Amino acid sequence: MANVQSVERALTLLNVLSEYPDGIQVTRLSEQVGLTKSTTHRLLTTLVNMNFVLKDKDSDKYKLGYQVVYLSRQLLNNSDLIQISRPYLKKLCDDVNEAIHLCIEDNEEVLYIDKIESTQTIRMYSRIGNRRPFYCTGVGKVLLAGMEPERYQHVLKNIDFEVRTPNTITTPEELTKEVSSVKEQGYALDNVEVEEGIRCIAAPIYNAKGSIIASFSISGPSNRVTLERIQDELIERVRQTTREISEQLKLWNI
Repeated sequence: MANVQSVERALTLLNVLSEYPDGIQVTRLSEQVGLTKSTTHRLLTTLVNMNFVLKDKDSDKYKLGYQVVYLSRQLLNNSDLIQISRPYLKKLCDDVNEAIHLCIEDNEEVLYIDKIESTQTIRMYSRIGNRRPFYCTGVGKVLLAGMEPERYQHVLKNIDFEVRTPNTITTPEELTKEVSSVKEQGYALDNVEVEEGIRCIAAPIYNAKGSIIASFSISGPSNRVTLERIQDELIERVRQTTREISEQLKLWNI
């Protein structure tokens, strides 16, 4: 069934606006979505009227409106996974004092569905709703490790390996070797592979059937989340949290 063009265009605008929390002017927005300025403005006017988009009168910039926030909060607040995981992830955050992320797979990408911030003065920038690739994130490698072989091969063929740092994995062979290690050790690293100066350790969350349905990570500056700290402390921390959350999901038959 063909998409309804106006709906598709409006949703495309919302997707692009989500990348500009401080707003973007209509001319630049129209260029990004490949529409005329008049068409873009007409769609924005409707979205503004429905509170999905806000317009700053001083800067003439558009950004996501509160209706989007309302819808996303309703969705996330009703997620059993988030509600069950959060107390354990909060405890983990309190113990290690680094940012904690909870992630799932969505449309062959990593989707960040919850975040618990540390009290550190230097924090990493991330948002609920952010998307990242599988191949260079710890959470992504964990999710790949939980896929059936056919599914994994399908996803692997669609990965566009982009060099983000000198440590980024750049070939299917290298990624497959890394995923095999993740299966054996029960955790994965983003060893400064997405962003310079940021290191993460990630671990799986299992459902009642023993399948990986999500991943969580400890993330922070590489001078705090050192390889030594990972070995001495964080591996056991994430393994314990995996056990605790997965046991709860099993009790709730999720």
